[in-house]
Formats: sequence, structure tokens, C-alpha cells
Amino acid sequence: MLVLTRKKNESIIINDTIELTILAIDGDQIKLGINAPREVDIHRKEVYLQIQKANSEASNLPANLLELLKNKK
Repeated sequence: MLVLTRKKNESIIINDTIELTILAIDGDQIKLGINAPREVDIHRKEVYLQIQKANSEASNLPANLLELLKNKK
């Protein structure tokens, strides 16, 4: 893991397209501004993990689910 020190209003550039800026520091919390292209998904880690879990669960559905649902009528 790369660890960098930044002060308020200082930034980090990632891959020429993403800029992270420290907007405010309040005790043990910071406000982080993220400037990135629209096609880049940005999530808090806990939300990202929930999305990954939901996607994994959805991919475990039976391959013939539509057929099973049609036959329920």
C-alpha cells in the first residue's frame, strides 16, 4: 500500500484521469473530493462489497430460471 501525506486543498492524481482532493479535516475524519470521468464507478468500500455480494448471489441463480418462472403460471 502506498501511503501519502496531504494537507487540506492538496490533491493526488491517479492515472491522469482521477483527482483526489482533501477538502476538509475534522478530527479523525476527512472530506475527500473525487474528480473522475463519468464512466468510472466510485463507491465506498462497504457499498462496493455489498454490490459484489449481490452480483455473486445473482450469478448463482439457476440457468433455467426464466423457464421455471414461465411454468409457474
